Amino acid sequence: MIEIERKFLVKSDSYKQDATSKERIVQGFLNTHPERTVRIRIKGDSGFITVKGKSNESGTSRYEWEKTIELAEAESLLALCEEGVLDKMRYEISIENHTYEVDEFFKENLGLVVAEVELNSEDEVFEKPDWLGEEVTGQVKYYNSQLSKYPFKNW
Repeated sequence: MIEIERKFLVKSDSYKQDATSKERIVQGFLNTHPERTVRIRIKGDSGFITVKGKSNESGTSRYEWEKTIELAEAESLLALCEEGVLDKMRYEISIENHTYEVDEFFKENLGLVVAEVELNSEDEVFEKPDWLGEEVTGQVKYYNSQLSKYPFKNW
């Protein structure tokens, strides 16, 4: 499956008042090779394994495959991950026909807040709420796989 998304910095916390859900996510990477990443994630009481391919030139599209796994399996696999396990709170905000996922990072990435919106095509028009800041789509340093190795606190 091809994932198409745009990524933005968030300039205020007013998104929280419109959030339809809020859930803690802990995730690590078994592989952060530039051609592919393999992620282990615990979201609430569920575990996931995800493989992502290399992004296209604009950074908006890439292959993504994800499967649900047992929580105990995800916990065991997290222990095998590369250094730099991420801890964040995810808020979901519905605006018209789109859902923004806003990640508020903790620990080594404290202070970083990033929003993503998934699209059906790279040129799809979507509403941009007031709390949305600078677009960072395609900027590799904002990829979670890179934040695990080069955290925001060190920029």
